[in-house]
Amino acid sequence: MSVRGGSVLIQKPKGTVDILPGQVDVWQFVEETAKAILDRYRYFEIRTPMFESYDLFARGVGETTDVVSKEMYDFYDKGDRHIALKPEGTAAVVRAFIEHKLYAPEEAKPYKVFYLSPMFRYERPQGGRQRQFNQLGVEVFGNANANTDVEVISLAWDILTSLGIHNKKLVINSLGTPDTRLAYRQALIDYLEPHFDQLSKDSQTRLHKNPLRVLDSKAPQDQELVKGAPSILAYLSEASKARFDMVQAMLDDLGIPYEIDANMVRGLDYYQDTIFEIMPLGDDLNAQATICGGGSYDGLVSQLSDGKQEVPGCGFAIGLERLILTMADQDVQVPEMHPLDIYVVNIGEETDRYAMKVLHQLRQAGYTADRDFLMRKAKRQFKEADKQGADLVITIGGQEIADQVVQIKNMASGKEETVAYADLAADPRPIIEAIKGDNK
Repeated sequence: MSVRGGSVLIQKPKGTVDILPGQVDVWQFVEETAKAILDRYRYFEIRTPMFESYDLFARGVGETTDVVSKEMYDFYDKGDRHIALKPEGTAAVVRAFIEHKLYAPEEAKPYKVFYLSPMFRYERPQGGRQRQFNQLGVEVFGNANANTDVEVISLAWDILTSLGIHNKKLVINSLGTPDTRLAYRQALIDYLEPHFDQLSKDSQTRLHKNPLRVLDSKAPQDQELVKGAPSILAYLSEASKARFDMVQAMLDDLGIPYEIDANMVRGLDYYQDTIFEIMPLGDDLNAQATICGGGSYDGLVSQLSDGKQEVPGCGFAIGLERLILTMADQDVQVPEMHPLDIYVVNIGEETDRYAMKVLHQLRQAGYTADRDFLMRKAKRQFKEADKQGADLVITIGGQEIADQVVQIKNMASGKEETVAYADLAADPRPIIEAIKGDNK
């Protein structure tokens, strides 16, 4: 809020943005492009509430993660229930998967869904990171092996490539199983304890609670220390190693380039085995910022169902704000999302009702159509038609009403025709298509 002349001017909350007409076009392009690809991969949309029980994220995401311990918007409602605004999508989808028994019947597996949803985290706002942000995410349930991991990775790669993000890097790692991490956890503690005083305060707190979080720290001193840390890949079980080897072989088969980063752990506790991130490359300010991240979480359904269901899962999330910044950085050209077929120019007050009838008939025939509602001069109306990029302009004046005709002009070719109103009213489509075809 700000104060002007003693009155309070209400403004949007810090960390939120208004996406205005015109700006929304790129969002619609992203969403429509992604949905077309998701349909090819046979993923179906799911929508979960904007708020959930606090315990869902505390148990599912991890109480020691930054998401839960520092960033989550949580409150007690009027029934004294501990509620949290959704900070990420996977835990909520898993909750719905369990609650609605989507793990049955057996022949429905794998169960594949996607979501487009706002998320909420209390972070310091900066480019591509807001307190209310948007994610496109996918989740797959029922199959714990490399081919599911690679399908999810290739889907993410396909979406980003189709959106024009060609200068990008895929990084992969394996976290193994909980038993793997238990052995690695102790090795990491043993390595870091002699450097305890050099760690950031957050990492000192996490060292014995969840030492893998130190690998994920953004503090420069922590990042320098973990360069020499033991690799989790040396602690993988034979099954996890075979799965990770197969992921690499399949990515090679698909021609998707990748790098291995043994220190990458992702920021959420539910991941195990294959994890990955995709980031843009280049010299721009957004380079190296992760735009997509995900992996497998084979124990999360069991954890949130108190062990009653053992269903593996895998997925990813794309941060749409960061993605759209990357598209701008890489000069991706977004096509016109709302082309205007026809603009109706009406001259004189006596043409108002006539123009409304024509406009209505055009819209009912499936064309995008608009007109001037302010009774401005013809020159101003033609200028507006040109500004909006109309393919055709229909002109109606007093003489057209007297003769029961309209004038239709193809703006690209300049060709103009006089058409009987009765013919246009009967079926505009053959007339409009014939005149639009003049510029082909």
